[in-house]
Amino acid sequence: MFVTGLVRDTVPKSNLYQGEQVKQMNIVHGALEDLDVIERALGEYEIDTVFHLAAQAIVGVANRNPISTFEANILGTWNILEACRRHPLIKRVIVASSDKAYGDQPTLPYDENMPLQGKHPYDVSKSCADLLSHTYFNTYGLPVCITRCGNLYGGGDLNFNRIIPQTIQLVLNGEAPEIRSDGTFIRDYFYIEDAVEAYLLLAEKMEELNLAGEAFNFSNEIQLTVLELVEKILKAMDSDLKPKVLNQGSHEIKHQYLSAEKARKLLNWTPAHTIDEGLEKTIEWYKAFFQK
Repeated sequence: MFVTGLVRDTVPKSNLYQGEQVKQMNIVHGALEDLDVIERALGEYEIDTVFHLAAQAIVGVANRNPISTFEANILGTWNILEACRRHPLIKRVIVASSDKAYGDQPTLPYDENMPLQGKHPYDVSKSCADLLSHTYFNTYGLPVCITRCGNLYGGGDLNFNRIIPQTIQLVLNGEAPEIRSDGTFIRDYFYIEDAVEAYLLLAEKMEELNLAGEAFNFSNEIQLTVLELVEKILKAMDSDLKPKVLNQGSHEIKHQYLSAEKARKLLNWTPAHTIDEGLEKTIEWYKAFFQK
């Protein structure tokens, strides 16, 4: 098996370029919005399995720049799906959606039968990408599955606007962490290594279990407020700093968390890490990163 990755921006400090992975894969430089680049990559490298993981993934950026978010997340997804539809070697496509695709629901946790009803730019972009994937399965028989996860975290995330990398960085610098919302928003935090294993398992089981067209939630099914999350990080880092609650959150869903019952039953899947174990490994990664 050989891996080919589509890279828009080269980030020298990223895990990809700091480690040995980049020497073990094909790199195609380009953007999701360029259908020709995607079609060329699929054909040139004879790809049979696609993991569509790329997106504009920051809610605040989406609120400020809706058009570029729609181009990346909606146009980018239909380009991937259309290129895969035209490529005869494709056996499976995994599209990474999000819990945000469900929008604001009156009943929690989210399950896969709930309607997709995003209201704000990022949420709408993921709802649309999700629906496009269903369209390509139902109309063209494209072997596609959809994953919906909560907020992914773990080593390698260099976007320090995100709550976990930002909090760890501030605490390491001796500064009080900041919470943009009022701290009561409930989120579902999912460790990156568990997400990778879940995606790989789904790809392996797709054909065997006839799962094309299905969506799966992956989650450790623990609901945390943002304030509780930050307090967990402070405790794990043995810090007595107090978080600053800015109360500036807007155009965001207040309460979100997922049920992973379907994945447990059909895939026999469970996450390998608790939230505390995931945070501990994440903190150690950032400590090592900042010491370089």
